[in-house]
Amino acid sequence: MANLNKVFLIGNLTRDPELRYIPSGTAVATFTLATGRVYTMASGEKREETCFVRCVAWARQAELCGEYLSKGSPVFVEGRLQSRSWESPDGQKRSTIEVVIQNIQFLGRGPAKGAAGEAVSTEEPVGAGREAVSPAGEPAGISEISEAPPEGDEGEVPF
Repeated sequence: MANLNKVFLIGNLTRDPELRYIPSGTAVATFTLATGRVYTMASGEKREETCFVRCVAWARQAELCGEYLSKGSPVFVEGRLQSRSWESPDGQKRSTIEVVIQNIQFLGRGPAKGAAGEAVSTEEPVGAGREAVSPAGEPAGISEISEAPPEGDEGEVPF
């Protein structure tokens, strides 16, 4: 049986990324990405809907997200879905589905900080050396960074 767990999203951060370090010293950044779509109802009325997706970046990629991204920053995210469950301090069972980022491209400058065209990857870059085009249509230098997933991450599933 074939399996595929791949997500591609473009959206804006709803708030500044939260950067922290786990006991092993590995950085982890979390943020929520707002993505939207516009559709037309049968009546001809246009509607807009927004989806909020929790995203997680690890290692050097997390540090760069914390340094260059802020609320409102536009990004392109490629990753995989992961579900987690835990028990809250008040004894309630909680669960979430989040995107574990494998590649992220900073699409433009956010309100306070950011690097246009910055790409951060946890995988080998595909087509490295190609020039990207910024949202304004001008060439933007892409800095590809390859990092191995943190120790203990599932990584690739051998088939």
